[in-house]
Amino acid sequence: MILRLAVTGLGAIMAVAAALADPPELPRGRGDACVAPTDVMRREHMDFLLHQRDRTVHEGIRTARFSLSGCVDCHVQQNVDGSYIPVDAPEQFCDTCHRYASVKLDCFECHATTPSTGLSALAPGARDFAGILSFGGGPRPRPAGE
Repeated sequence: MILRLAVTGLGAIMAVAAALADPPELPRGRGDACVAPTDVMRREHMDFLLHQRDRTVHEGIRTARFSLSGCVDCHVQQNVDGSYIPVDAPEQFCDTCHRYASVKLDCFECHATTPSTGLSALAPGARDFAGILSFGGGPRPRPAGE
């Protein structure tokens, strides 16, 4: 019992210390401004992404304002050779903030961590799946001879 209270107390102290610490320095995005003010995005980006997911997956409504791919496109950094550094790599945009907040970053277990190179680079089955997503239902029409 005493050990449980001590661990709980230590956890509370660490949470307060993290809240009082300066937020991490994050690389600036590519655009002139984010889709919402920085303080709002820090607090509510997960809610925006979940709402966007629900509208896309459940209702077939695809918009760009709070899309995860839009976030990646804007916040991804490049190496000196021009290749993209995954946004969840150590010291990159998503990793830095999520590590600071001690929040598991699991978006990229399924989603791309760098901008896409277009559907033409995907395997035929992936193109069909992407077509279903981009048209909000049913497979996309296939060109003759495919």
